[in-house]
Amino acid sequence: MKIIILGAGQVGASVAEGLVSEENDITIVDQDPVRLSQLQDRLDLRTVVGDAATPSVLRSAGSEDADMVIAVTQSDQANLVACKLAHSVFNIPTRIARLRSRDFLEDESLLATDNFAVDFALCPEQVITDYIRRLIEFPRALQVLNFARGRVCLVAVRAYEGGLLVGKQIKTMRDHLPPEIDARIAAIFRDNQPVFPEGDTVVKAGDEVFLLAATENIHPVLNQLRRQTSRVERIMIAGGGNIGLRLAKSLEDRYEVKLIEGRRPRAELLANELNDTLVLCGDATDEELLEQENIAEMDLFLAMTNDDEDNIMAGSLAKRLGCRRVVALVNRRAYAEMIEGGPIDIGISPAQVSIGTLLAYVRQGDVAEVHSLRRGAAEALEIVAHGDRNTSKVVGRRIDEVQWPKGVTVAALVRNFEEPIVVGQTDDWTAITRYGEVVIAHHDTVIEADDHVIIFCTRKKLVKKVEKLFQVGFHFV
Repeated sequence: MKIIILGAGQVGASVAEGLVSEENDITIVDQDPVRLSQLQDRLDLRTVVGDAATPSVLRSAGSEDADMVIAVTQSDQANLVACKLAHSVFNIPTRIARLRSRDFLEDESLLATDNFAVDFALCPEQVITDYIRRLIEFPRALQVLNFARGRVCLVAVRAYEGGLLVGKQIKTMRDHLPPEIDARIAAIFRDNQPVFPEGDTVVKAGDEVFLLAATENIHPVLNQLRRQTSRVERIMIAGGGNIGLRLAKSLEDRYEVKLIEGRRPRAELLANELNDTLVLCGDATDEELLEQENIAEMDLFLAMTNDDEDNIMAGSLAKRLGCRRVVALVNRRAYAEMIEGGPIDIGISPAQVSIGTLLAYVRQGDVAEVHSLRRGAAEALEIVAHGDRNTSKVVGRRIDEVQWPKGVTVAALVRNFEEPIVVGQTDDWTAITRYGEVVIAHHDTVIEADDHVIIFCTRKKLVKKVEKLFQVGFHFV
């Protein structure tokens, strides 16, 4: 596929890296020649220096025969104009735009073909907000991901000394769960290396364990396997930019939230925008301010400024002063890898978090969901099975019959998406209904047509091999 990426910032560079490895023909456009040169030194792609929202630059990038344009510059206006030009001037079939403004995101008519002609709008700030909200619901999780329209949940946790599974084989997990609940360990990483999870694999303290179950079962499973942790009630956010504001708005109705912003005009605007959040004008790296605001009583500190160093410093200070858990936005991958597990409990790369949503759309076809794991080293994907035993290498076959590449784990299936299933009830006895049946994968589980198959790839390069397995042909037997 011939793809043009507009914008070589963190998101654009991450998208380019992900797509180049999948044998696409990539051209990336940016106004910064130094940034482009650095990308070209490490990736097999073509670069064009110029304004992405001008016809001449788009033509130089090869728009006349491109299959897709991905506009991820820092400017909503530039991204929208580029998509409009891609459609009306160059007739590029697929157009993706990164958008921050709610005005554009909330009015779908503006993105229609007869207006800005955007097929898919990506808002990294909202993706990150949703990602952090899921982390808050699981106080000790390292990563929380949803599949099959929220029907299945994958949670990464650290195995601790004295835990129920530590020192035991994976197959003993069944002994700790109620008979009606099933779950699967999809992957284990030990000393940053993948360990293929089999029944006799022994879990060790310090392992990063990826646990998967139906969404309604994931909390009971974690409660059985991990020590009890108190829920999050008090949250402090450092940084009142787009992400900080979105987070505060989404959290203030359920939690006690304080937000620190250094710019007085911005702090005043935030105070007017937010209803139940206490907005403080100050520096999040100010020890005296944090102590005055009782940082030691906070359950969670979210460092969400636009500066990596400030986030690392503020997060480290908050942890030293007694905050239970610290999450920091860190754009530079080297920083994220260096700090996580120290005073910073979780370092979030905005580009890595948001790229999965975009990759799922780019791949289209049978791929319904893609999540980047371990800062892009691994991937979990949801792929739809089509065909029958004669036309597919997977449909109609038991999981142990399929020649899966080494490092690939089939974790679960979701089938019959149109069928409602009652999974619980609310406090007022109202039934909680979900759609689709969750089948935790075992060696003898048979994959059926239209199943949504959730697969864990310990190495990103395995994704293409998995996708080929799911291609429908005419000569399979």
